[in-house]
Parts: sequence; C-alpha cells; structure tokens
Amino acid sequence: MFRPSPSVLDAVGTLVRLGLAAVWLVSGVAKLGDSGQTYLAVKAYDVLPDALLHPVATGLPLLELALGAFLLLGLATRWVAVVSAALLVVFIAGVAQSWARGLTIDCGCFGGGGQVAAGQTQYPQEIARDVGFLVLACWLIVRPATRAALDGWLRGGAPQVETEKERI
Repeated sequence: MFRPSPSVLDAVGTLVRLGLAAVWLVSGVAKLGDSGQTYLAVKAYDVLPDALLHPVATGLPLLELALGAFLLLGLATRWVAVVSAALLVVFIAGVAQSWARGLTIDCGCFGGGGQVAAGQTQYPQEIARDVGFLVLACWLIVRPATRAALDGWLRGGAPQVETEKERI
C-alpha cells in the first residue's frame, strides 16, 4: 500500500495552508474594499436582524483577513483551521437556505453580492466551491504541521513540521 512520505505530506500541507490563506485574504480585501456592497450582500440573505447587519458586514472581512494572515504565517494553524471550517459551514448553510427559500442572490463571497435576476444564481457552484475550501480547512485540522510556519518555530525548534510521533 502506497503511503506518501512525510516530506510529500508537508509540501501538500504547505500548499493547502497557503491556498486557504489566499482565499481568506482575497475575500476579505474584496469585502473591505466595498463595505456598502458587503452590507447589501449580508442583508440579502435575510437571516439576521437589522441590528446585526452592520456589525456582521464590518466584522466579516476583518475576520477573513485575520484568518488569512494567521494561515499565511502558519500561526495557530489548527485553531485557525477550526474557525475557518466553522465559518465555511455557516457560509454553506447560508447559501443552501437561500436556495431552499427561493431567494435570488449572489453570495457575495468575493465581493459584490446582493439581489440578482432570476436565473442568475449559482448556488450549486458556490456550495461546491465552499465545500472544497472546507476540505482544505479539514486537512489543516487533521495535519496542521507545514513547512515555513511560525508554529514550529514558536515551539522552540526551527520552523519545520512536527514529527509523526508529535501528531499522535
């Protein structure tokens, strides 16, 4: 039975970490760059009380940027992956409930968002994409050790990956 070497798993994990970091950073920057549209996107889901719309529309891009920065640095990788997974589950549920309720919105996942014309929704693609990102987060929950990460350096060693024995 083929079992990838730790160095291959380390390389894959590093790509996963950096890829998920890029997702959060791009998404956060896009939302922060057009806060009015982010507000409209959050409102379009029609699930939050009015009092929470502004705090969520303001806080969401900041959370995404923080997640992206922590992943880029490889800092608290497992915990950031857990928060990422939870946020992605919320996003998937939000898109699914919009689809189930017959709302016609763009998810606003990478900026934009809000109401769209009937037939312009892309719910299956949005859910599939977010499930893919969720798989990346789950990889980092299970195997958070990656190359060039501050996690290893902060544990007192070189910024390397933890050994197989440490993961168990």
